[in-house]
Amino acid sequence: MLREMAELGFEYVELSHGIRITLVPGILKAVEEGVVKISSTHNFCPLPTGVVQPAPNLFEPSAGDPREHDQWLRHTRRSIDFAAQVQARVVVCHLGSVSFFWFNPARRLRNYLRANRGAGRDPENRAYAALLEKCRAKLRKRMQPFWTRTKASVTEILEYAGQKGVKLGFENREKFEELPLDDDYAEFLQGLPAGAPAGYWHDTGHADIKEGMGLLNHRRHLEVLLPRTLGFHLHDVNGSGQDHQPVGEGHIDFDMVSSFWRPEHLLTLEFGPRLTVEEVRRSKARVESRLDRFG
Repeated sequence: MLREMAELGFEYVELSHGIRITLVPGILKAVEEGVVKISSTHNFCPLPTGVVQPAPNLFEPSAGDPREHDQWLRHTRRSIDFAAQVQARVVVCHLGSVSFFWFNPARRLRNYLRANRGAGRDPENRAYAALLEKCRAKLRKRMQPFWTRTKASVTEILEYAGQKGVKLGFENREKFEELPLDDDYAEFLQGLPAGAPAGYWHDTGHADIKEGMGLLNHRRHLEVLLPRTLGFHLHDVNGSGQDHQPVGEGHIDFDMVSSFWRPEHLLTLEFGPRLTVEEVRRSKARVESRLDRFG
C-alpha cells in the first residue's frame, strides 16, 4: 500500500481511520525502511480489533454513556501512541455530535435542500433562511450537555498528547448536527490552555458542503481560524454534492483556499476509493502548481 503511494511521488502520507490492525506490521516495516514518512494520522488509527472498515465516529467524546467515553479515551490514547511511533505530527480528530430521539432538524434541512437545489447559496430564499434559523435554534437548545462532555474529553486527553509530542487537529465536519458548530470553533480553540498541543484541521469538502447549506462562508471561516490551523484535507465537491473528488474538477475555489496555506501546514489529498491513478496525479500536480507560486 505504501509503496504504491511512494511510486505516485508522495514522500509523506496520512494514515486514515481505515487502517486495520493487520496492516500495522507492514506500515512499521515501510516506515523503518524509508519507503515513506507519516505526516499525520486520523483517529482511530489503527482501528480497534475486529473493526474492518473506516469508523472515525465509532466512539464519540460527546457520548453520555460512560462506557463509550472510556472507549473513546482508550482508543484515542492508542491512536496518539501509534502516531508517536511512526513520528506523525498530528492526529486528526472528530469531536462528536448531538443526538436526537425524535425529529432531528438535520432531516428537515436535507429534505428541503434535495427539493430545492442551491437554496443554501441563495441569500434571497427567505423560506430556507427561516427554516435554517429554526433548525439552528433547536440544535443549540439540545447541544449543551453533548458539547460540555466533548470539551471535558478534550481536556482529559491534551496532557497525554503533549507527553507524546503529538498535536490534535480538530476537523470541521460536514453534518449539521456534528460538533463543534462552525461558529463555535474560534471560541473553543481560544479556550484551550496556553500551549495546548491542539489546533484546527480544515477539510475543504466539508466546508464547501456547509457553505452550500448556508451555514458558513468558506473564505471567512478560513480567515478566522488561520492562526490555529495545523493542516488541510484537500478534495473537491462536484455538482451533485459529492465530496472527495479530484482537486480542480469540482466547484471549490482552490486559488482562494491555497492563499491560506502556510509553510508549517500539512496538506493531505483525501480522496474516495473510486478515483483513478490519473485523477490522483492530476490533483497532486494542481496542488504543487499552487505551491510553486509561493516559491
